[in-house]
Amino acid sequence: MKPDVVQSVDRAFDILEALKAGEIGLVDLSKKVSLNKSTVHRLLNTLIYRGYVNQNPENNRYKLTLKFLEIGNNALNSLDIVSIAKPHITKLSKETNEVVHLVLIEKDEIVYIDKIESNNTIRMHSYIGKRIPIYCTAVGKAYMAHLQNDEFLCLWNDIKDKLIRFTENTITSQEHMLKEISHIKNVGFAMDNEENEEGVICVAAPIFNYDRSIKYAISISTPKMRIDEGRIRFFGKLIKETAKSISEDLGYIY
Repeated sequence: MKPDVVQSVDRAFDILEALKAGEIGLVDLSKKVSLNKSTVHRLLNTLIYRGYVNQNPENNRYKLTLKFLEIGNNALNSLDIVSIAKPHITKLSKETNEVVHLVLIEKDEIVYIDKIESNNTIRMHSYIGKRIPIYCTAVGKAYMAHLQNDEFLCLWNDIKDKLIRFTENTITSQEHMLKEISHIKNVGFAMDNEENEEGVICVAAPIFNYDRSIKYAISISTPKMRIDEGRIRFFGKLIKETAKSISEDLGYIY
């Protein structure tokens, strides 16, 4: 037994679902949804008015518009990335006993949108909502490594007059950054070697959205005193695995 529904809305959705298969004429559509032609025609006119259905002027058949794609994309884009990523980055922090960040990539900056603290007594000077230039972070470099050449050059041209050396290791040369990006592509993760904050090392990987875009990334941050080459490789392996799991939860197919 159906719940308490609005009949006209229910019928409109029957029509929309029937149109999923492709173009169809009024008579066949009426048979498919078990409604008389006048009712179907009236509902179709409303759906056309609202932009969800088009009528082909050559054969008078009806078909769905791309408006549903727009709605679907908006729904996907509104996925709560913090809730989706939380169990993954919490597990990563427990495995490493280090601070893990989830960031949003916004033009030429990264924004911390979640943070899992470690049990270690030394803490990172980061907080949710903090913004940092993209070029001096591991997460930013992980993102830049996946840009097309023209996209990278466009981004670099936008920031080249704003480059600041936060530490002796901050990369401000385009040539140096391109070499860094090439290395990131080879190893599969990015590293910030005290480039934003002295004494702090970060390892990062990008999160891929269902549409293959990159809007988020994750990082492991640790004081330099607690890391060596072996742990960098270990962190790199874990960060890639974690980013892959989050990407899959967002609908990305490897």
